[in-house]
Amino acid sequence: MPELPETETIARDLDGAIRGRQIKKVSVRKADVLREVSARTFAKRLRDARILRSWRRAKLVVLDLDTGDRIVVQPRFTGALLIDDGHLKPSELNYSTLKLDLDDGRALHYADVRRLGTVALMNSPRFEEYSGKLGIEPLDRAFTAAHLSAVLRATSQPVKKVLMEQRKIAGIGNIYANEALWRARIDPSRPAASVTLEEADVLRGSIIGVLREAIEARGTSFRDYRDARGERGGFVEKLDVYGRGGLACHRCGSKLVATHAIDGRATVMCVRCQH
Repeated sequence: MPELPETETIARDLDGAIRGRQIKKVSVRKADVLREVSARTFAKRLRDARILRSWRRAKLVVLDLDTGDRIVVQPRFTGALLIDDGHLKPSELNYSTLKLDLDDGRALHYADVRRLGTVALMNSPRFEEYSGKLGIEPLDRAFTAAHLSAVLRATSQPVKKVLMEQRKIAGIGNIYANEALWRARIDPSRPAASVTLEEADVLRGSIIGVLREAIEARGTSFRDYRDARGERGGFVEKLDVYGRGGLACHRCGSKLVATHAIDGRATVMCVRCQH
């Protein structure tokens, strides 16, 4: 967390709120979140830069600057990009690691309780190199059933683990891998190579469907995720399996099984529905 729907929500919020704004001052409070740049260089290169747009790549939030640099944020478990217009509660900024003061009086904070997330500053060639190592975007047209089938046929690892491999498919994490596999009626522990082209087609539709629905609900909040306005995502109320171990399957009524045996992550499935 956050996964594709959450970072997409954050990126869209930021694009609507701060596109075109100029960074007037940079304050780095916890330099250990920075990557590929020192706090001093980070502040120097950002000062007076203008934000051209905000967008998402995989689980990253990317801010394009008119200098050619890109701010690349990976929130991981507890990171949040928050816009402070004077109405955020002081407690929400207790864990601010860095602050960008904008030319309209507002500020953009990167807050992170556990400081497991990262903020990098990359020039265009470095970003292209970094992004090129990530897999296909599941909401792109190129993510076809044939493409997904080829990815799955290439390995005997559990299909759930393959869906979460960012170098193969970018943006899917544990929550939405669980949900998509339940929708597709596929056992998460099945060897990926055993998934037929027909099943891959159904799985592709399930992945796209659950991601789009989660974006519409502004993401899933269990504990830490907040959007750029500091608000919680609403998709948690629509989850079919994740976080529901021991409860009844929404499809057949059987008791859902929770396990960590497949890939060391929490997996919830219906042994009756998923094969």
